[in-house]
Amino acid sequence: MTLLDLLLLLLVAGICGSLGLAISGYSRGGCLVSIALGFIGAVLGMWLARKLGLPELFPVQIGTTSFPIVWSIIGSALFVAVITLLTRHRY
Repeated sequence: MTLLDLLLLLLVAGICGSLGLAISGYSRGGCLVSIALGFIGAVLGMWLARKLGLPELFPVQIGTTSFPIVWSIIGSALFVAVITLLTRHRY
């Protein structure tokens, strides 16, 4: 993996994480949080898809790495929703 491949992978993960944040309605965090959520969402989304027997939707090939766009967005939205439910203050 070259430096350009890594930067492109970080960019795609950041966009997917930002979309997951927007879907879940959580607004805290910046660029690094979005990138982390994109990667966590990809892992969580692909794990969930494999458990349910669903195909990999819209993978993007960056160098030798395949990054699942749809499952990354869904996984990051689910992850943020669960974190928000666990950490929200109840009055």
